[in-house]
Amino acid sequence: MLVTDESQQSPDGLDTRFAENPIAPCRLTKRLQPSMDEGLRIVIRPSAAQAPDDLSALGGGARMDAAQAYAQSKLALTMWTRALADRLGAAGPAVIAVNPGSLLATKMVREGYGIAGSDVGIGAGILVQAALGDAFADASGRYFDNDAGRFANPHPQAMDAARCRAVVDAIEKVLARLAG
Repeated sequence: MLVTDESQQSPDGLDTRFAENPIAPCRLTKRLQPSMDEGLRIVIRPSAAQAPDDLSALGGGARMDAAQAYAQSKLALTMWTRALADRLGAAGPAVIAVNPGSLLATKMVREGYGIAGSDVGIGAGILVQAALGDAFADASGRYFDNDAGRFANPHPQAMDAARCRAVVDAIEKVLARLAG
């Protein structure tokens, strides 16, 4: 079981896992989007660890343990990625969600699970392929699971367009709060 500091909270009152995934990627993408064209790719790095989301947790209104927050934040990131790809369509850059691999040799895996993990080069390699490789040229809105080595469906909740829209709306509310 993942064991981390349960009190990880940003100065804005957000759980740091939600601030990192999906708030920061959304905020950065919004700022960079005016300079992006249809030939570019936005590669988002969710995780196979995905759990049904609690929208109040995304905005800092609910507390949960580290593993729940991580899995919910990664599902929210996947859902935001799908919604962004739908919104941009063929007129914008491709938006691709890539799970680089589970239990790679990172500090989180070492400290949280007590194992060394697999070579991080596995994850780096697939992210480079997603950004530059031909196999990802028409993959906008899709989820690549590097554990399986193929495109796959993410968590079922990420396949629900209405639920994805609700997550995007919750993210937008957080961004407006942070801006204002």
